[in-house]
Amino acid sequence: MTKEKEPVTIEKIHLTHGQRRDEIRRRLAEFERILKKGTDDDLWEEMVFCFFTGGCSAKMGMRSISAVKGLLKDGGQPELAKALTGVHRYPNARSRYIVASRDFLLEHCDLKLRSKLQSFDCHYGRRDWLVREKGIKGLGYKEASHFLRNVGFKGYAILDKHVLRCLTELKIIDDPKPPNTRSKYLRVEQKLKDLTAATKIDFDEMDLVLWSMKTGEILK
Repeated sequence: MTKEKEPVTIEKIHLTHGQRRDEIRRRLAEFERILKKGTDDDLWEEMVFCFFTGGCSAKMGMRSISAVKGLLKDGGQPELAKALTGVHRYPNARSRYIVASRDFLLEHCDLKLRSKLQSFDCHYGRRDWLVREKGIKGLGYKEASHFLRNVGFKGYAILDKHVLRCLTELKIIDDPKPPNTRSKYLRVEQKLKDLTAATKIDFDEMDLVLWSMKTGEILK
C-alpha cells in the first residue's frame, strides 16, 4: 500500500475503501473476536498497547508490547522500565502507567475487564469511565477509543493525527490539532459520523480507511 500524498477527497476515500474493504473487515473481525472469545489477559494487553501508543506510533506500541508481554500480570515498575528501555520513548512513565492501572483494576474489578466494560448501559459512559477514572493512567479520549475498538466495541472514533489531517483536508474541521476536551472530541467525532453517513461507509471502517490513506498500512 502507498501513502496518500495528495489531499484526501471523497472520491479517493471511496476508491480506497473499495480497494481495502476486505482487509479492513478482516481486521475489525479480529477485534470482535477478542471481545467474544479473548481472555481478560488479552483485554489487559490491548489496554497496555494503548498506553504505549499515546503520543507515539502504533509500531512502537507493538514493539513495546512484545518487550513486556511476560511482565504484564506481575512485573514490577523497575523491571518493566528496563524491558522498555531502548524500545519505547518513555520507558519510565509507561511502566508506571502499567503498574498503577493494574493495581487499580485488580482492586476495582479483579482485572475482569470484559465484565466491567460490558456493564455500562451508556456507550459514552464506557469511554468516559476509562478516561476519567483516576486509577487508570495514560488513556485520553483517543487512546480510550483505540482500546475499545481494539477489543471489539463499535462506534468510537480514534481521532489521531492521521484521521484529523484527513478531516482537515476535506475541510470538515479547520485545524488538525487534537481535541483536548470531551466536548471538542465529541464534536469532531460527530463530524466523522456525518461523513460516514454521507459516503455510506461504515463508521468503524471509515476510521481505518482514513488512517491507511495516510500511513499506507492497516495495523491496529
